[in-house]
Amino acid sequence: MPARFDKLEGDTRSRADAVAAELAGAAPLGVAYSGGVDSALLLALAVRALGAENVVALLGVSPSLARSERRLAHETAAFIGARVVEIKTHEGENPDYVKNDVDRCFFCKDELFARISDEVVTAHGLAAVAYGENADDAKRPDRPGSQAATNHRVLRPLSVAGLSKLQVREVARAIELPVADKPAAPCLASRIPHGQAVTPEKLRQVERAEEVLRELGFTDGRVRHHGDIARVELPTAEIARAAQDGVREQLQRGVSAAGFRFVVVDLRGIQSGAFTLPLLQVGTRA
Repeated sequence: MPARFDKLEGDTRSRADAVAAELAGAAPLGVAYSGGVDSALLLALAVRALGAENVVALLGVSPSLARSERRLAHETAAFIGARVVEIKTHEGENPDYVKNDVDRCFFCKDELFARISDEVVTAHGLAAVAYGENADDAKRPDRPGSQAATNHRVLRPLSVAGLSKLQVREVARAIELPVADKPAAPCLASRIPHGQAVTPEKLRQVERAEEVLRELGFTDGRVRHHGDIARVELPTAEIARAAQDGVREQLQRGVSAAGFRFVVVDLRGIQSGAFTLPLLQVGTRA
């Protein structure tokens, strides 16, 4: 069943129309797309405003994208009725990305937008490229990727139209997007502490360990890579379940099999920007 644009009314319709106004004259449009709720809503609203024939979802593929996220991105784009073009990115070949400073995301986004400019814009005759920054993200200090978007003149219609994360989800629910309530899923590199190199091996370890969390039925979860130690973050309401007999053993065994010697559960739960925000707050760089 395609996105239900006929369900838009009142505030959700007004917000969708505000995004459409930002996209006027932008066809054909490429949407930098990850399959998360922000980029999926932008893709859907672009299809609504410009027509599916004038929109293409641009999915960056590299070791930092989990295979499960890649599959879901394709499924969501099919639901929306948008075609997907996969773009292989090579941020892992950039020493500035690998060293994993607090501006790592800049080099990742810069690589993606550069590849789009070099390989996709002309091939698909794109008039513009947009990405799914929302108004809340625009205010956060731990989003260096936004500078890359500025450098490459990438549009940010959700943010400019003033849609907060909550409002993005409200509009997504209104049109019945399947990812409307999907938890945030930052790239796998975000699980590695700043100052410690990002390597394909570490990314594979994190991906395999997080697959274990999904197999055990946790609704969300992140595995932070601390060398031999896997620090597991779960929704606070689900932490107690991790200690239950049966679950505890499967969690320890599965995450250890991903290549970790020790498995610990962080009692603080899931923490957005866990590695980056503390460094920015004290004005230091790892």
